[in-house]
Amino acid sequence: MQLTSLSASEMAHLVRRREISAVELTQAHFDRIQCLNPALNAFVHLQPDRAMDNAHAADERASAHGNFPLLGVPVSIKSCIETAGLPCEAGSRVRSEYVAADDATLVKRLKAAGAIILGNTNCAEMLMAYDTDNVLHGRTCNPYDRSRTAGGSSGGDAAVVASGMGALGVGSDGGGSVRVPAHFCGICGLKPTPGRISATGHFPPSVGPFSTMGVVGPMARSIRDLRLMFSVIAGPDFADPVAADYVVRDFDDASIPKLRIGVVEPSRTSVSAETIAAVNRAARILEHAGAAVEHFRSPSFECAERLWRTLFVRIAGGMLVAKAVAGHEEELSPALRKFLAIATGPPAVTADELLETLIERDLVRQGFLTEIQSYDALVLPVCAGPAFRHGEGGWDDSFTANYLRDMRYSQWFNLLGLPAVSLPLDRSAEGLPIGVQIVAHPFQESLLLAVAESVEKESGWTHAALA
Repeated sequence: MQLTSLSASEMAHLVRRREISAVELTQAHFDRIQCLNPALNAFVHLQPDRAMDNAHAADERASAHGNFPLLGVPVSIKSCIETAGLPCEAGSRVRSEYVAADDATLVKRLKAAGAIILGNTNCAEMLMAYDTDNVLHGRTCNPYDRSRTAGGSSGGDAAVVASGMGALGVGSDGGGSVRVPAHFCGICGLKPTPGRISATGHFPPSVGPFSTMGVVGPMARSIRDLRLMFSVIAGPDFADPVAADYVVRDFDDASIPKLRIGVVEPSRTSVSAETIAAVNRAARILEHAGAAVEHFRSPSFECAERLWRTLFVRIAGGMLVAKAVAGHEEELSPALRKFLAIATGPPAVTADELLETLIERDLVRQGFLTEIQSYDALVLPVCAGPAFRHGEGGWDDSFTANYLRDMRYSQWFNLLGLPAVSLPLDRSAEGLPIGVQIVAHPFQESLLLAVAESVEKESGWTHAALA
């Protein structure tokens, strides 16, 4: 039995039954990290001594009575989420001296559930790209093809989970930064409803105009493991400005025949044929399960796209990030400097424009929720195609992969504040993972994950990167 290939659910079950020890499970993951991380460059900071101490404690817990749903399960954390004793750099030299003094709320919940934090992972500099490459730690490679990106900004966690260096990961998502890396690396990633998982301890903070746009979310190799991790880290934290104490309604795939599913099929000129085929296959799986499936189009998507660009590029990038790095421009990567040149270019955002953008965001969201009132879930691409080659992605048409054009299918739902999950379905002709995205109404993560699991069961997907 190869311990690192087990699901997180299996790992916790076996540790609780004392059929394997948390110590040997943790050591197996560090052995795999030693073998694979030099080439993938996914972990940037490890804490082996602390992890092994916690593994010994987990083995002692195994004989005690208590609720430890992740007992002994190795987990990675994106290096923009505070984990006590680890640098929280967000991929930037500007923050290279910052070490977290305390754990973010979600990290505390993971530890309380018995999880073993192995270390933290690489990410795009200041989280402002869909690939993971920075001058502080270098680039993270895709486990399926090292000439390609693992995605961003949570590319480190995606590569860790896909390659078996960790069972679960925690990323963050302001415009697809969990879902896109999950799609590129052939794993599952959840963007929850804002407020379902505490974003306290995240840099940059999810506050002000970004309180409903930037979230943290789990990454796993299966929907079952995603659900398990979500159950541990979800819950109200009233330090979070959009904290929501929501009673979860149970939902399983026995109710799939009662659902109405909308399929968003994009233009064939902007999305790869293999991506469209994967979306259509997911729709057929749901239809075969008994759901009512029909095409869905919305005028709100274009508005959401425009508003997201204002908030993420011109305000988050052009104002928040630009202020954070002011005076340190020479320490930035060329990619971030180019992004900031775009983000801070004319015209500057005025107070009136900011106010109008925030008002319009709420009105567009209100209108979209009305449009989808008769649908239970939507199926659509995560982005335009599979993982691009290193250096091919950027923020304008000078790049093969234009982030504003190709990632819009994920960006929409950050602006609209809906939960969305990415799961692998097929492979491209080059053997690269192709995922699909499923979206549900706010606070309907239980339904969302049930729909995703029903697709997953029929997909036939196997994790080739675990070999």
